[in-house]
Amino acid sequence: MSRIYSSETEVMRHALSLAARGIGHVEPNPPVGAVIVDDQLRELGCGYHQQYGGPHAEIHALAAAGERARGATLFCTLEPCCHFGKTPPCSQAVIAAGIRRVVIAMSDPAPHVAGGGVVELRAAGMTVETGLLEAEARQLTAPFVRLMTRQRPWVHAKWAMTLDGKIASRTGHSQWISNTQSRAVVHQLRGRMDAIVVGIGTLLADDPLLTARPAGPRVATRVVIDSHARLPLSSQLVRTARDTPVLCVTSTAASVEAMDSLRATGVEIFQTAADEAGHPDVGEWLAELGRRKMTHVLVEGGGVLLGSLFDAQAIDEVHAFIAPKLVGGAHAPSPLQGAGLATIPEQNLTVLETQILDGDIYVHGRLRWS
Repeated sequence: MSRIYSSETEVMRHALSLAARGIGHVEPNPPVGAVIVDDQLRELGCGYHQQYGGPHAEIHALAAAGERARGATLFCTLEPCCHFGKTPPCSQAVIAAGIRRVVIAMSDPAPHVAGGGVVELRAAGMTVETGLLEAEARQLTAPFVRLMTRQRPWVHAKWAMTLDGKIASRTGHSQWISNTQSRAVVHQLRGRMDAIVVGIGTLLADDPLLTARPAGPRVATRVVIDSHARLPLSSQLVRTARDTPVLCVTSTAASVEAMDSLRATGVEIFQTAADEAGHPDVGEWLAELGRRKMTHVLVEGGGVLLGSLFDAQAIDEVHAFIAPKLVGGAHAPSPLQGAGLATIPEQNLTVLETQILDGDIYVHGRLRWS
C-alpha cells in the first residue's frame, strides 16, 4: 500500500533521508533525494542518487512512478540538473514525464546549473517552488557546496584522546587510546572519504596503513604531509603504494633525491611552498585536493597538523573519541597544537551527535567559524 504523508514538510524530510544514503557513493556529485506524490500526498515513486555516474534521484523516482507521474508533484532536495554530464539532464526527463509541480529544497550552486534547471521547468509551464527545508538541505550538501564554490574539500578532523585531553603519553605511546568499537567507527568513516591525511610525525610513530577495514564504498588516497620527504621506503604506505594511492605533500625543503626515491615506489609527490613554520602550506595542498575533485577529507593527526588546520580555520567537521583514561604529563601532546585562539570563544562546535561506544564518548559536530 502506498505511503500517505501528513504534510509537504514530511515529504521533503523523507527525500532528505533518502539523499543521505548516497553519501560516500556519489561524490563529487551531491547527495540528492526525490519523492513523487499525488494531490493527496500519496507516494507514487521515490529514489536517490545511488552511485557516481549512475541515474540521478529524479530518474529513479520517475521510473518508480511510471505513468502515474503525469500531473503529480515532485519533491527534490536539490534543483534538477539541466546539463549533459555523466547522464542526460534531469530537467528534460521531468518535463517529459508530465510533472505538474516541483518543490525544491535548495538551488544548485554549481556554475553549470545555478538556477538553470528552475528556468527550464518554469518555461515548460510547471509550478516551481523553492526553499522547503532549505537549511536541512544545505547542511546535507555543505561538502558539495564547498567543493563547487571554493574548490576545497570538506575537512573532517578525527582524534582519539584521554579524558585529560592527551592523544599520546609523554613518551609518544598512543596505541590504543580508543576501544574496538570506536576504531570500528573510524574505519566506517575512512570508507567514505576521498583522502586520509596524516603528518609525518604520526607516520613515523605509528606506521599506519590508513585503509578502511572492511572496505567501504570509496578507496581513499593516503596523504602524508612531509616537508622533507622523509616517508620511509619501508613504511606500510610505501610498500602498498601501487595498490592504494599515496600522495606525499612536501615543501621546497625536500631534496630531489628523496622525492625521486619515493616516486620510484609509486608514491606521488606534490610540492608546495613552506609556511612560517616550514610546513607545506595548508592552503596550497587543500587547493590541490580540491582540484582533484576530492569532496571529503579525513585528517587523522597528529596535533601539529590538526593545529595548523585549526589555525587556518580549515576544519569543518570534528570526530572526537574520548576514552575514560587519564595519562597526565605537561609534555604529553594534545589534539590541537599550533597557535590556538587567544580567548575562549562562544560555542563554536555545533554538536550533531554524541554516542557512548563501550565506555568511550564519541562527539561528532561541525565547527562554526563566523
